[in-house]
Amino acid sequence: MKVAEIMTPNVHLASPDESLQKIAKRMAVDDVGFLPVGENDRLVGTITDRDIVVRAVAEGKDGHATVRDVMTKDVKYCFEDEDIEHVVQNMGDIQVRRLPVLNRDKRLVGVVSLADAALKEDPATVGIAMSGVVVPGGAHAT
Repeated sequence: MKVAEIMTPNVHLASPDESLQKIAKRMAVDDVGFLPVGENDRLVGTITDRDIVVRAVAEGKDGHATVRDVMTKDVKYCFEDEDIEHVVQNMGDIQVRRLPVLNRDKRLVGVVSLADAALKEDPATVGIAMSGVVVPGGAHAT
């Protein structure tokens, strides 16, 4: 099964210069905890509800801080034509629950999550990936 078959298409982008308050409100309205961040027609980062808590609130920043202040700049992604089993295993290895999905022109076409895979892929494969994600460490550990 290919990533394109299970991903969420038509994903909204956050701008690096948007306020955290605006992004948090959008996350609440859209019921999402992850947004890709784009600038000048390129993917430049990602922001999660956890980024807002750990890198902003915990550090004393307010809602006027920008996405750029707390986003993850080391963008991990996958391609829409990749096999989902490979992508899910990679997600476990790099300890992420969601990835932006690009086409081969490196344009954002969606987001794929372990939850998407759990609903449509082999549960054993997703379980292995999830066990990698829940190991302490990762981008928020420091």
